[in-house]
Amino acid sequence: MPREKKIKAPKPIHAPTSIERIVAIIGSVYSLVAHTLVFVLFFVVAALGLVAWEIMLLVLTTLVSLEAIYLALFIQITVNRHTESLKEVEEDIEEISEDLEELGEDVEDIQEDIEEISEDIDEIQEDVEELNEEDEEDRARAERTVSVGKKPTRAEALEQLSQDVARVLEDLEALKKSK
Repeated sequence: MPREKKIKAPKPIHAPTSIERIVAIIGSVYSLVAHTLVFVLFFVVAALGLVAWEIMLLVLTTLVSLEAIYLALFIQITVNRHTESLKEVEEDIEEISEDLEELGEDVEDIQEDIEEISEDIDEIQEDVEELNEEDEEDRARAERTVSVGKKPTRAEALEQLSQDVARVLEDLEALKKSK
């Protein structure tokens, strides 16, 4: 029996969100260069005496702490999205696994059907061979009758039929006893 397969629509590919774009920018070489330049600028401003070292370090520490908090949030959001994506992939793999199992069962069913058909063909061939043998026996009997050169009389034909019926009855009795 053919099984109906449920077809799943392909998942849409979503455009990157603003958070994903920010995470991509923060994780780039440009971000590394920009952060390095900002840190150098802070130290140059303090070294030139434009801002007191304590204030510069306070502002720099506060900015770095805030940036670390936001980075942690962005990373967690990205991890959550990747986890969700991995769960979807896992579900897809399970569905594919189930489909493979069903295909395996279908193949086994087909193999069993082929074996049954092969057995039926063998039985049909045996029946054909038996019929051919019976036809040959009938021809041989007819040839013997013709070779004698005379047409059997009704009495002879009746006698032959009686013998055939007796032989068939004996065969039937033998079959009954063997079962």
